[in-house]
Amino acid sequence: MTHTIDPQDITGLILAGGRGSRMGGVDKGLQNFNGIPLALHALMRLGPQVESVMVNANRNLSAYESFGASVWPDASADFAGPLSGFLVGLERAETPYVLTVPCDTPRLPLDLAERLAEALVREDADIAMAAAPETDAQGNTQVRTQPVFCLMKIELSESLVKFTHSNGRKIDAWTAQHKTVVVPFGALSDDPLAFANVNTLTELQALENAAP
Repeated sequence: MTHTIDPQDITGLILAGGRGSRMGGVDKGLQNFNGIPLALHALMRLGPQVESVMVNANRNLSAYESFGASVWPDASADFAGPLSGFLVGLERAETPYVLTVPCDTPRLPLDLAERLAEALVREDADIAMAAAPETDAQGNTQVRTQPVFCLMKIELSESLVKFTHSNGRKIDAWTAQHKTVVVPFGALSDDPLAFANVNTLTELQALENAAP
């Protein structure tokens, strides 16, 4: 009996299909972080963990293709959110599993696939979702789920089609329909900024200036 999933059975998917509205409408994944586009950071960190990586993008497709990944836009043109990207991955991947990550988290864990896969198999779940500590403006820290970091079985495609066709948009509402295991990344050895994402140019600069 296997206790994990072979990396060759996982397709990575970088979600870069948003409007970047909080960043002035720029294509967030192409903004430089330490001189390299955010999405390319994600690709370099995710690539060694999986069989191959796709990018879900809705503009500047050739720029993303230059990273060496296959690029697929949403099926619809209304920027329907991350679940549209999930659906692209589930419909296009040729492996039994898809692992999604956002384009704006340049320090994502190098053992993300391994830990999510172990939990998925251990709990016989359909989806494994990461969770990590977050600190609010008052300085309070608590572990929160990170819904855009999901390892999921490819056969969930039909379920997601039905959900999105019913105008469902929230990741949590869809994953709640399936057996989901939450995997914490809050150990002392984990990078506290591994899931730090960038929504504004100010946040981008702040993350660049953070300790390595």
